[in-house]
Amino acid sequence: MQSLNSAADLKEFFLLDPSVIFLNHGSFGACPKPVFLEYQRWQFELERQPVEFLARRATALMAEARAKLADYVGAAADELIYYPNPTHAINMVARSLALQPGDEILTSDQEYGAMDRTWHWLCKKVGAKYVHRSIPLPVTTSADFVEHFWRGVNERTKVIFISHLASPTALIFPVQALCKRAREQGILTIIDGAHVPGHLPLNLHELGCDIYTGACHKWLSASKGAAFLYERHAVQSWLEPLVVSWGWGDAVIAPTLARGETQFIRNHEWQGTRDLAAFLSVPSAIEFQKQQRWDDVRTRCHTFAAQTRQRINALTGLDSICPDSREWFNQMVTIRIPRTDLVQLKTRLYNEFKIEAPLIDLNNQHFIRVSYQGYNTEEDMNTLIAALEQILPDGS
Repeated sequence: MQSLNSAADLKEFFLLDPSVIFLNHGSFGACPKPVFLEYQRWQFELERQPVEFLARRATALMAEARAKLADYVGAAADELIYYPNPTHAINMVARSLALQPGDEILTSDQEYGAMDRTWHWLCKKVGAKYVHRSIPLPVTTSADFVEHFWRGVNERTKVIFISHLASPTALIFPVQALCKRAREQGILTIIDGAHVPGHLPLNLHELGCDIYTGACHKWLSASKGAAFLYERHAVQSWLEPLVVSWGWGDAVIAPTLARGETQFIRNHEWQGTRDLAAFLSVPSAIEFQKQQRWDDVRTRCHTFAAQTRQRINALTGLDSICPDSREWFNQMVTIRIPRTDLVQLKTRLYNEFKIEAPLIDLNNQHFIRVSYQGYNTEEDMNTLIAALEQILPDGS
């Protein structure tokens, strides 16, 4: 595959509606054509000979796909399980925890809504407490962030659940420092990295967390239905499969493990008959970005994000929520806007300008979140700014 790299050229790779200015890659991603074709190829392989594929080939194919993903994220292949999405993965972890009444899970006030609902459900069931630690905006330094967050820890804190890159604010949290301190005090760390693979450099062994989930369909631009859960070896023994199927108990029934397989993987990977194509196409997404020099793409996208924030701030007179540094944001940036009717603003952005971008109400403040991916151009940015110049005064 020829490396093209410019936004105009990369846009031709994607299946997105060309009439839409797509500034919302962060929500569900977008899959390039070569990766989507690989995804479809695996679906055809399955349908051509289902028994051959699922009964004889699937275990080895999944092991190979896990190994390539593990190399990409800095983990061992037997520490990863493919899941259809991070919500599914975290539900397995949450239901495996042996929490007691009064135990606390410490989190931030910037977590993804589906995850908040998962933890609220669990805590209601077992009598534990889900504690949101407010993160004041603007953030200043990583050290200040860690010290502020850690003041929420007490003797009842059993788990820290926190995003690596927060969905509503697009802030990159200093989770490595938090994981180190938690490990020293015997607190389990569960990191939501849904936005990280393909967006930020990731080495899970260096990060030092106990459990981590990431989406492959977002910034890595794999097909929908591809995510993973990382579990370091020390925690695998107590994680219980969310779905018990033919893989569970095979240590007794069929003790011989296939190459690249462990009993832990066998327990969790086989969840009944399902389409494995999204998982098997993840290596092609990794290869696509490698061939297209994605480090350069990310740098260009960060430049667009920084410029967009500067221009919107100049328009509104409002301050940024973090320093102008890739330590805090990369390709996705959340920007303050005046309080307004967000439903009306979102409707006008789409209906009048064909701009797809999420608007956020967080702690009684209003924001627009802008995502830049390789297919986005300077013209996309200019259209957004022109639209806000026209619309914001009407609703501010």
